[in-house]
Amino acid sequence: MGKKAKKEAETPCKEPFEPLPVEGKTPETVVLLLSSQEEDILVKACEAIYTFAEKGDDNKFSLLGLGALEPLCKLISNNNRLVRRNAFMALGIMATNGEVKSALKKKDVIPSILDKLSLEEDTVVHEFATLCLASLSVDFVCKVQIFDNKGLPPLIQLLSSPDPDVKNNSLEIIFNLVQDQKSRLAVHESGGIPPLLELLKSDFPAIQHLALKTLQNVTTDADTCNTFREEQGFEKLMEILSNTDFRDLHAGTLQVVANCLSDSESLQLIHKDGGLKRLMEFILTPNTPDIQSNAVKCITRVAHSSENRKLLHEQNVEKVLVELLSVADISVQTATCQAVSVMSFHLASKDSFRDLGGIPAVVQLLNNESLVLKEAAAQALSYLTHSNQLNMFAVYEAGGHEVLVQQLNGSCLRTLANSAATLGNMAAQEVIRCSILSLGAVKALVEPLNSTDTQLLVNTTRCLAVLTCDTEARAELQSAGGLHPLVNLLRSYHKEVLHNACWAISVCASDGPAAVEMCTFGALEMLQEINQSVNRRSRFSELAMISLLNSNLSAKYSLTSHLASTDHICDGFYDARAGQRILTLEEMSKQPVNEHRPIIVVNTAAEETVETEERQSKASETDTSSKAERRTPRKKKEEGKQKDEPLPEKPWKMMDDVSLQLLIKEAKESIIPLTDEREQCAALARLVSEAMGGAVEMERLHEYPWVLHLSELKFQLQANVVPIGLISKGIYGHRALLFKCLADCIGLSCTLVRGEYNRAWNEVLLFNRKERPAQPCRYTVDLMHQPGSLLAPNTLAAVQYQTI
Repeated sequence: MGKKAKKEAETPCKEPFEPLPVEGKTPETVVLLLSSQEEDILVKACEAIYTFAEKGDDNKFSLLGLGALEPLCKLISNNNRLVRRNAFMALGIMATNGEVKSALKKKDVIPSILDKLSLEEDTVVHEFATLCLASLSVDFVCKVQIFDNKGLPPLIQLLSSPDPDVKNNSLEIIFNLVQDQKSRLAVHESGGIPPLLELLKSDFPAIQHLALKTLQNVTTDADTCNTFREEQGFEKLMEILSNTDFRDLHAGTLQVVANCLSDSESLQLIHKDGGLKRLMEFILTPNTPDIQSNAVKCITRVAHSSENRKLLHEQNVEKVLVELLSVADISVQTATCQAVSVMSFHLASKDSFRDLGGIPAVVQLLNNESLVLKEAAAQALSYLTHSNQLNMFAVYEAGGHEVLVQQLNGSCLRTLANSAATLGNMAAQEVIRCSILSLGAVKALVEPLNSTDTQLLVNTTRCLAVLTCDTEARAELQSAGGLHPLVNLLRSYHKEVLHNACWAISVCASDGPAAVEMCTFGALEMLQEINQSVNRRSRFSELAMISLLNSNLSAKYSLTSHLASTDHICDGFYDARAGQRILTLEEMSKQPVNEHRPIIVVNTAAEETVETEERQSKASETDTSSKAERRTPRKKKEEGKQKDEPLPEKPWKMMDDVSLQLLIKEAKESIIPLTDEREQCAALARLVSEAMGGAVEMERLHEYPWVLHLSELKFQLQANVVPIGLISKGIYGHRALLFKCLADCIGLSCTLVRGEYNRAWNEVLLFNRKERPAQPCRYTVDLMHQPGSLLAPNTLAAVQYQTI
């Protein structure tokens, strides 16, 4: 071939090719055609892909695998309107597939789609562009992209499109976007409220429902509610509620109404226009249960504002709610009870519910089989009876307390909590409290103390704190094993649970046996830790600590090293070692003999008296460890006679202290007849000194064999616990304890103070006769060196430390 011919062959032909009909029988071929430069082929290829994809998800996924997504994303921006339209159709229908949607999210296609939402664009483009965005807008990242690329304004414009599919798709995108606060505000600022309200009149139920759902979200914003009101939105909603043909829209409409009435300003304005009265009438109009229950929920939502409650009260909402309590539908009754609960925060409403007969109606609902309704009814009663004595008696007269006690044995935690709260309110009245106790409420409240539900614990401990004001209730709680879980709640870091637990403990501690038992469970140690904490301590924890110590003087003396003149030592008092966990007297008595100093115990009761008290205490099933009889040789003989028979384990009994009984008798006979209080103190001091080995010179105190004497007593008794009357060689601590014990027996006022190194002394308050008028003065009693001498405060303490 020559050079000329070769050159002609390389020159492209300028004449057009004859039209060639193309038939693509496989998806692969059609996808390849998407890369063509000819618009006619692109139009037909896009149309063919749309038709193929429309047949099912398998086809959409197949097209994704063949690489159709990439060229389609480019073709939606093609200059040819037909190419652009058909490309959007294909892309929109493919985007409804999950796999395609995931792949599409990775491509930066959203700006290109939003760019084609202008009103000048073809309606078909609008339809499939919005269909594509509706699929993508479910994803958070895509929602952000739509918002950041200013996609809301064109979407709001499309709400007025003549095409229902465009409206529906645009609504769906907006609904997905307004799940976020900034989009809700943008809808309002972009003028989205009027077109949304207009769509409520649509002939298509799907559009109406979607418009309502969108309004439910956007009307949670206060500014949006103002615009909604200005656009007569409330009136349009009331028109829907008044139209029986729109029953399916009533539930959603009521939700929007509730949002619009949540602020007091809107409620006032709507009230002036008669809207609130119309709403009340609508609620009472015979309707389907779901509509009525939603209407009542609307009232409940509105009533969360104190100003709104006042306005609702003026509209006699209580009368409406009481009437609804008789509607034979559980959902309506449940919603009504919840509304009663919220309205009960308004004091006048509580009285209105009672006067209208609402309380017996709520009590009746407690017998319903529905757990949800029981819970709501119990909650309503808890709010109705809070700080309202007349309502308490109204519930009592309706037999509500009986049903509430039965509810304590149920399985629903919320019902349990609400029942306990109501019973706690009612128990403030003595007559009601006695009736509640007779039904076994205390025993029923023990198991809830082991719960992990915070509200149940708050209400249960509060109820117990009120109920245990009665002695029998405290004994019942102790016998039912309720003290241990109650003490365990001191570990709680929930403020209200801890406060109520401390309150209940302080009440129960007024009984000595209960106080001792709580101490064995570690109550004192836990309260000490709480009161040392800046964040956990409170007046409740301090009160619990004081109450426990006042009822357990052994623990009080061990922890505080001080007994006031009002603290009277009784049988079973023992001088425990400070700085250790406080054990019971029985626990310490059963320990093997150790090398520590003995535990000094006080027991003034005679053996016969102890036996009588033991029998009485067994009959009442109360703790008798502090009043038990010591073992005697006679009992050992009886045991020998019956050694072949298995005998039950004998209960522990405290050793009798005959020597102390004789000292008490002598003190009463020789000291009480004395008329001068100073003489009484001096005489008692001498009596104590004589019983404990007499006066000891300070210089010879180190020679005083009191340590050996106590060791011998422990060895003879084979016990760590030694009765104080058996000590014949005692020093400061022993003498001060004996002085306090005898002084309390004869009515002589004095304190018991322990210093460091186990030194102790007594202080008495006497009038100084030298002063005119006579003034009371505190003195320390010398029991060791010059028995009977009265020294100035702290003088004896200083003397004691000099002897160390």
